[in-house]
Amino acid sequence: MYVRFYAELNDHLSPPRQYKTLERTFFTPGSVKDVIESFGVPHTEVELILADGASVPFDHVIRDGERIAVYPKFESFDVTPELQVRREPLRESRFVLDVHLGRLAAYLRMLGFDTAYRNCYSDPQLVRISISEERILLTRDRGVLKHAAVTHGYLVRETDSHRQLAEVVSRFDLARSLRPFTRCMGCNGVLRDVRQEDVAAQLPPRAASEFDEFKQCAQCGKVYWKGSHYRRMLRWVEELSV
Repeated sequence: MYVRFYAELNDHLSPPRQYKTLERTFFTPGSVKDVIESFGVPHTEVELILADGASVPFDHVIRDGERIAVYPKFESFDVTPELQVRREPLRESRFVLDVHLGRLAAYLRMLGFDTAYRNCYSDPQLVRISISEERILLTRDRGVLKHAAVTHGYLVRETDSHRQLAEVVSRFDLARSLRPFTRCMGCNGVLRDVRQEDVAAQLPPRAASEFDEFKQCAQCGKVYWKGSHYRRMLRWVEELSV
């Protein structure tokens, strides 16, 4: 059989294999999902598979001499009528992140996205949460995305947390869904408007004297106000919204 990976799926291949038609021999026919992941490409990043030009699902059994083309998400045109590998998209972009992405989790919450994160989540816990709560699994670990039960996941390429956020916003087309400063960056709770007198005991003197608008997390009780950090983040949000 022959297989070729397109666009960013080549990120998962070693340089000598990238952007080339690869040949694979086998003694026992297997599923196209197993073949794809044998090259190191997680099935969660695959949007379309063509076998000799016809769209096939992950459980398609490879035939001798078959030519397989594997594509990521299409940005410029709709291939929905051709898809056989994916369930319908999640109705809401909610996330669960692995232990390496704590700063990214805080930034996603800052943008208003429901984001589950704890620095103690194990791989089985990540998979269970992704499935049971219908969350997109974001990870730096390619292996966890190969779990057969995971249907929505993405390997974060960037290492800098600011660039990671821009990468995720672009990859999942989130710019029009931003609801900044509506969630607690620490615990993911929903923020609500509060009066200064109700949170006075939690405010430093300067915040109490300079600001009159405050929000409090309904879950952990942390208080937020529009200080210099807020203004820096607001400029960043505006850049991400473009």
